[in-house]
Amino acid sequence: MPFTRTDDGPLAILTLAHGDLNLFDDAVFASLREEVGRLAAQPPRGLLVEARGRVVSAGVDVHVFEGLSPDAAGTLWRELLETIHALETLPCPTVFAAHALCLTAAFEIALACDLLVASSEATFGLVETVVGLTPSMGGPQRLARRAGPARAKRLVYSGELFDASTLHGWGVVTDLDVDARALALRLAAGPTRAHAATKRLVDAPTVAAADALVPEVSGALFATADLQGAVGSFLRDGPGRATFEGR
Repeated sequence: MPFTRTDDGPLAILTLAHGDLNLFDDAVFASLREEVGRLAAQPPRGLLVEARGRVVSAGVDVHVFEGLSPDAAGTLWRELLETIHALETLPCPTVFAAHALCLTAAFEIALACDLLVASSEATFGLVETVVGLTPSMGGPQRLARRAGPARAKRLVYSGELFDASTLHGWGVVTDLDVDARALALRLAAGPTRAHAATKRLVDAPTVAAADALVPEVSGALFATADLQGAVGSFLRDGPGRATFEGR
């Protein structure tokens, strides 16, 4: 399968390896849907998405688009967006690691993750304009949330490549030249239920909507073994000595 899962303790690692260019074709899309479906059915405590090879991905195999009717294309995007939604709503921290060129579908997957960690050698682009298309796996709207509408339009309209340093300055790349696996593993070992609550608050559509969620999501944490154990550990041994099990 193009996407394969391995585990490192509490961390699930989803790795793309599909030829020299990691092009997204029908097999890659099917594998992505299958693996994300499994993750959604049994969420891990943390997820790292990465790729093997010379590039993260050189984009989508254009043969996928050949002969598509508007209805068939709409069905394709609907199914892929369902996968994107399942990925971004996983109740755990998600990290995408980009070591090199990262185009179109792969970049859109990265934007659905909580954190985008990139090598300073990485470059990014939503280059669908080359075939008269707009990015349709949620990239423009998610990019706009991180970088602002004008920068998102600039990147998509131009079809140009942008380096990791520039996108770090825009707030799209969250960490530059750090060990993505070490970061993801550290987050996965933390208080998973509290991280899930944080995710719901940050991803709420407005500050008011997030405030309205606080009594529910923060209140529920007081029934978790992790909070009860960490409070006891703090009072007994001081800060920073608690361990968490995700419960």
